[in-house]
Amino acid sequence: MNPFYQQVNTFNLSTDLEIFFEMLDVPVYCNLLWRSPEAARNCPKGDIRLAFDRKTGMVTNIAFDSAKLDYDQDYENSLHYSPRFQQYAQSLANDLVERYQLKDKDIIEIGCGKGDFLISLCELGNNRGVGFDPTYVSRSEHQSITQEVQFIQDYYSDKYKDYRADFIACRHTLEHILNPADLLEPLRKAIGDRLNTMVFFEVPNALYTFRHLGIWDIIYEHCCYFVPASLEHTFSGYGFTPLEVTEVFGGQFICLEALPTNAYRPPNHKFQQEIESLSKEITIFRARFEALVNIWTEKLKELSQKGKKAVIWGAGSKGVTFLNLLKDQGAIAYAVDVNPRKQGMYVAGSGQQIVSPDFLKQYQPDVVIVMNPIYESEIQQAITNLGCHAELIVV
Repeated sequence: MNPFYQQVNTFNLSTDLEIFFEMLDVPVYCNLLWRSPEAARNCPKGDIRLAFDRKTGMVTNIAFDSAKLDYDQDYENSLHYSPRFQQYAQSLANDLVERYQLKDKDIIEIGCGKGDFLISLCELGNNRGVGFDPTYVSRSEHQSITQEVQFIQDYYSDKYKDYRADFIACRHTLEHILNPADLLEPLRKAIGDRLNTMVFFEVPNALYTFRHLGIWDIIYEHCCYFVPASLEHTFSGYGFTPLEVTEVFGGQFICLEALPTNAYRPPNHKFQQEIESLSKEITIFRARFEALVNIWTEKLKELSQKGKKAVIWGAGSKGVTFLNLLKDQGAIAYAVDVNPRKQGMYVAGSGQQIVSPDFLKQYQPDVVIVMNPIYESEIQQAITNLGCHAELIVV
């Protein structure tokens, strides 16, 4: 989701580090807009070597090289064109505004993407906002709120320490930072003694990836993977007191709410239990991963042999990983996406064209492969409305 912070590779690895998974020569960007199939296939690539730290519970890509990434306005990862995601994001914004009485307050969002969530927070509570993100693109629908919301097309850093807020949000950004200290330390320093400043972070849930085989979520841009216990432990170590850590969006995301503190809280027994559980999942992950890839390889080969046309629905991170891992066996010519900025572009690495849902009226695929099960009902309704009678298969 929202890549944001540019960092130096300074993560200190512990002696308990265990390398358990490799995926080599994969696109470094899943959501960069490529304007030709040749450019897409020749996109920058890198290696993924995931390692598990038993002391902290962190999973990191030790092959990650931040120099390969330089996000700009061509990067497009907004999910707000999906009614299902809009419902989730709006409900989240409503909940935060009501619970923390965010009325006539100052709000900062680090890694604000295209600004949708920050604008919701500001509109709901008549708040003032500042969003930081180098990929932000000015949009006409934001013009009515420009006096209350400011967007800075830059990475958040020490130079913005004088920006004050009552509430600080950061969604799907921390997983793009190899060393969490590179963001959390300057953020805690900027907050200073304003101990009533609430912070809200949302990250992908590694338990969903490793326990429930959400393997298509493994991408180069995600150099850190958190479970609830490791996320809580991380914030406790950098001057914050976690108040609530919850799994949301069908278990795919983790939300953390915390207050700054001047005291350190050591890990509890629950932390050790969750890390031991994660360790067991990681031990068997490689074999389960390979089995699932083999199953899908055979499915696509069978579709191709039978002359059936298939598309994937979702040209984000999951779709890019799926197509690059499976090499699609010649069965998939197109990727469908509801985000208009992606339509007409091409999938990084594999080169399929990204098309709008309306394209299916003419193309009439036999199979639509749904890249995220949480959108299944939304996609089923969409293809029914389009007069498309394709079989839906959920990854």
